[in-house]
Amino acid sequence: MAHDVLFTVSAPGRPVAERAAPTGAPEAISGKTPVGRMVGVDLARGLAVLGMYAAHVGPDPEVGGFRGWLMELAQGRSSALFAFLAGFSVVLLTGRQTPATGRAGRQAVVRVVIRAVVLVALGTALTMLGTSIEVILAYYGVCFLLVLPLYRLRPAALAAIAAGSVLVLPQVLFVVQRSIDQGSWAEAVMRHDPLAHVGGTDGVIGLMFTGDYPVLAWVPFLIAGMAVARLDLRSAAVRARLAMAGGALALVGYGGSWLALHLIPGVVPGISMFGQDAVRGGARSAWWSDAAGFPSRDGDSASWLWAASPHSETTLSAIAGTGVALLVLVVCTDAVARWRAVRRVAMPVVAVGSMSLTVYVLHILAVTALGLNLGDLPGPPMGVLLAFSAAAVLLAVVWMSFFRRGPLESVLNRATRVSRYVA
Repeated sequence: MAHDVLFTVSAPGRPVAERAAPTGAPEAISGKTPVGRMVGVDLARGLAVLGMYAAHVGPDPEVGGFRGWLMELAQGRSSALFAFLAGFSVVLLTGRQTPATGRAGRQAVVRVVIRAVVLVALGTALTMLGTSIEVILAYYGVCFLLVLPLYRLRPAALAAIAAGSVLVLPQVLFVVQRSIDQGSWAEAVMRHDPLAHVGGTDGVIGLMFTGDYPVLAWVPFLIAGMAVARLDLRSAAVRARLAMAGGALALVGYGGSWLALHLIPGVVPGISMFGQDAVRGGARSAWWSDAAGFPSRDGDSASWLWAASPHSETTLSAIAGTGVALLVLVVCTDAVARWRAVRRVAMPVVAVGSMSLTVYVLHILAVTALGLNLGDLPGPPMGVLLAFSAAAVLLAVVWMSFFRRGPLESVLNRATRVSRYVA
């Protein structure tokens, strides 16, 4: 009964609801609930977007105190949650608990490919604006393409692949980055990469290995999200197991890094030597915080493989980030399933999550239009973040009261209609 509010209707393009929601439940969240909306997931996605607002236009964590601590929590963890929930998008597009097959399956694949290409193009265009914001969309699109072959797998298989990728890929990334620094092959690739020429970036090399969100380190989040999306989140037992799994992963990731930083000789000096900004917070904070700086490839930075800070791109960081994402998702889905008051209060954030692409792009355009210099410390005042967040919430609430999808979400949906012609 109460669990039905987690799901309004079926996956995009499918005419029959997965399970009927009780009268008034979807409407308590949005006036016109779009096809495929999962309220708990939209709440988590809304929190992820607002968390990225905090990371991009909020005060620098260096301000200290409770405000600095909140800003530090948003650093990287909101992006990890966003990437984790991208796995839900792939599964919803291709059939949630029953993957599409035959012609429907081929059409679903084309829809995902089109979305991926649009995201790469849009992300590249936003990066070309020259803001200090690390735009995630192009990386997001590449990840869509890489995980697409897995869309028919069962949850256990997806979970196993996610575990294997998180154990292996960060180490592969470390080796490839060393190879790039010590050789010239990457420059040769970039000279023949049209994306690098058009966007003035490192192109595919940047997206895969050297950029702000290297795909090799971030694709495990999407695979883990796909595994969870295959599960029945209406079940309280499933949510309880996911909460325990999330807590365990966070403990292993952050706890393992803390032990390494305190017990393994040479790790802390190595991080201090090769961090870009290692003065802030001290290297020992790298078990959870970006305050110690970020890995630098100007030397032997293997010590960073023991860090779990959000942008260290390590195994421990991915494990911890997945754990946090799981916990946030479970709290959101459980809260909207159990308490009507939470659904009413959370409605504005759910609206943001239901048009997350639009509000994400708009905040980058707003930064460009306003000429905000986000690189200056101590960062923008808290009022800037509050103004950005309030504007996003107001726009989302008003728009979703009249339309089924956000503006960019509608454009993206129209762009994928060509998939109907796939035989």
